[in-house]
Order: sequence, then C-alpha cells, then structure tokens
Amino acid sequence: MTLRRLLMLALLSTSLWAASFRLYLTDGGYQLVNQYEVKPDRVRFLSAERGEWEEIPLDLVDIKKTEAERQERTDALKQEAALLKAEDEAVRAQEREIAAVPQAPGVYMVNGAKFDSITRAEVNVVTPKGRRILKAITPIPVVNGKSTLELAGEQATFRVIDPKQQFYFRLERTEQFTLVRALKKKGVRVVQTWNRIPVVDEIEEVQDEIDIYKHQVDNDLFQVWPKQPLPPGEYAWIEYQPGKGNTQVWDFTVAPGAK
Repeated sequence: MTLRRLLMLALLSTSLWAASFRLYLTDGGYQLVNQYEVKPDRVRFLSAERGEWEEIPLDLVDIKKTEAERQERTDALKQEAALLKAEDEAVRAQEREIAAVPQAPGVYMVNGAKFDSITRAEVNVVTPKGRRILKAITPIPVVNGKSTLELAGEQATFRVIDPKQQFYFRLERTEQFTLVRALKKKGVRVVQTWNRIPVVDEIEEVQDEIDIYKHQVDNDLFQVWPKQPLPPGEYAWIEYQPGKGNTQVWDFTVAPGAK
C-alpha cells in the first residue's frame, strides 16, 4: 500500500472517533463537541471550541437528531475507507500482473492468473504480377506498385473465446502498433495493403484498424484491449515502422464458445 493511501486511511480512521460533530439542541441550535455522555438528567460533553467538559440539561438536547447525523457521517467515512482499500488492492493486483508479464517482446493474452503467448506469424509480401511472394524479413525491401501483406491459411491457430479479451504488448523497438481485422481470401488472410510512394521511395500502409485502449505500464510494455467486443473473425496485432514496410504480426481468431 502506498504511503499516501496509508495516511489517508489513518486520517479516515481517526475521523471516526476524534472529529468534532454537532450536538443538536431542541431550540434549533447546537454545540460543536468532540465527545458526549448521556446521564439520567443531563448531557456531559467535551466542547470542541473551549476544550473543556461541560454539562447541559437532557431535555434541552436533541439526541435523536445528533445520533442520526453522526451515524450518517460515520457510514460515509467507512464507505470512503472501504473504497480506498479496494482501490489499493486493485492497484497491487495489477502491479503483480504487470510484473508477471514475460520479458520477451511479443503479444500476451491474459488468461486468469497466467499469460498465453501468441506466436509471431510468418508473413508474405504478395505482388500483383503473377502473385510473386517475397518472404517478409527485417527490413523488408520496398516493393514496386501495390502489394499485400498476407498470412497463409484462412484461420489463425490461436483462438480467443472472450471478445472483450485483454492483452499485453511488449514492443521490440519503439514503433507504432495497433489491432487490425484480417481480410479472408481464398487460402490466405490479408493484414495490410502497401502502396509504394515513388518520389520518397516509401510505403503507405493501409489496414482495417480496430479501436483499442492503450495503457503504457512500462517503457516497452502496454496493456491493450478493444474498445468494443470483437465480432467473430480474424484479427492480428501488428508492430510496424510507418512508411518502411517493416511489419511484424501476431494473429488470432475470435471464436466465442469454441473450446
């Protein structure tokens, strides 16, 4: 637990018994007190203003209103303390989870108390002329005209059952990354389309991106998840250098209800 939260909890606990409160009177007024005791015919109280014990006739004190307000305040303080405690436990649980993420670059799906590693896919750069295939290596050479970045097969071997799944992405380099929908074609899945820009000799990457949340939890580590549940289909996490055609891919299938 952080020092700040410890201090706040201590202050809240102290407030439950040491804070001043109103001792209401039947005439509509009140005394600001720290404590009070009900005697058979009088009320003895410790004045918060004067710091002395004083007494007042019992029939001049509205005990019911005093206790109702004290209970309401006590309940509110206890609720705030419980919320702080729950928040601290959630923070510590996430810190433990982050510490357990494997150190190797890649994509990891949260699966209860463990992580399932998504294997980095082998990709092919396919040119339109005769569907010439170039193995995607680092760095990938700039290809003339329009090309597609493809994965073999119409379905990934890694299955995701929960469409609201949470992932961790540990980057290999300081690059751009995102989640994309893979387009299924006969025998393949297209991850990106590359349009060559002749003048600057660079590539324009075009992909069907999914809206995601990104939360950086370390220098090279991001907690990521889709903003909306993913419909059944083919997807891929990609890491790339914009304009360079250097794309790495981790593919998966969303198949709710699948074993």
